[in-house]
Amino acid sequence: MNDLSAFLVTKKWPAEHPDRLQLYSLPTPNGVKVSAMLEETGLPYEPHLVRFDAHDQMTPEFLSVSPNNKIPAILDPNGPGGKPLALFESGAILIYLADKTGLFMPSDAAARYETIQWLMFQMGGVGPMFGQVGFFHKFAGKDYEDKRPRDRYVGESKRLLNVLEERLAGRPWIMGDEYTIADMAVFPWVRNLVGFYEARELVEIERFPNVTRVLDAFLARPAVTRALDIPKRN
Repeated sequence: MNDLSAFLVTKKWPAEHPDRLQLYSLPTPNGVKVSAMLEETGLPYEPHLVRFDAHDQMTPEFLSVSPNNKIPAILDPNGPGGKPLALFESGAILIYLADKTGLFMPSDAAARYETIQWLMFQMGGVGPMFGQVGFFHKFAGKDYEDKRPRDRYVGESKRLLNVLEERLAGRPWIMGDEYTIADMAVFPWVRNLVGFYEARELVEIERFPNVTRVLDAFLARPAVTRALDIPKRN
């Protein structure tokens, strides 16, 4: 049996199944990305809830696997060379899991890099910009009298949605017929933008029918449906 006792994170979140990949997360868009990938692949794993309301993300145990104090993070007892590997950053985790399982990443080299390109599009654009819309529209920023910050991020979010809209024209998924980690990265954020952030009208989502079409297809996947509630909130 794999011994994970040397990893500080297991002091706060003990592994009941130390032979399985350990997931430390919360069902936010970045968390759902990795939960969806794990559910899609069928890779055995054990989820652990990181409670932001209890400031779990700032504890030494969590920082030992995610020094940027962001979810998700993983601890794979069966990493490269059979040695345990801890990883943070959801994009890096998606690439790692795709390589580990041989799933949801094209085998062709050019298509692989194109997939990673769209993953970076989410990491560098969609996530940060949609998150700012959420702050300025739903949370503390909504009380600012000056709406220029909100409008700037709304405008940039519309631009990103248009990039995605054009990419999806005539395609069932971002990479065409093949569902990949690029879709798993992008569409939890689209869902959050129009749902949890309540910005559907603000970004005029009806102007992007290809985006909403693929969002619906993404949410219809059984693995995604499960991932939206992993780890379960107490």
